[in-house]
Amino acid sequence: MFKLNVGSTDRVLRIVAGLALIALAATGTVGPWGYIGIVPLLTGILRTCPAYSILGVNTCPSKTQ
Repeated sequence: MFKLNVGSTDRVLRIVAGLALIALAATGTVGPWGYIGIVPLLTGILRTCPAYSILGVNTCPSKTQ
């Protein structure tokens, strides 16, 4: 359905950053805007990033995407 354009390292960083932002928001450290962490979390899990598609970026090394 979607073209895979997020590589392994990028994927791990997105998931960690997303979880960190959500955790900080849940504890009240950064306020409710921290729930924006769901965006990198989902793009990391799904391995596709709409912004990367628009900009023509691809960090996924595999040829079969």
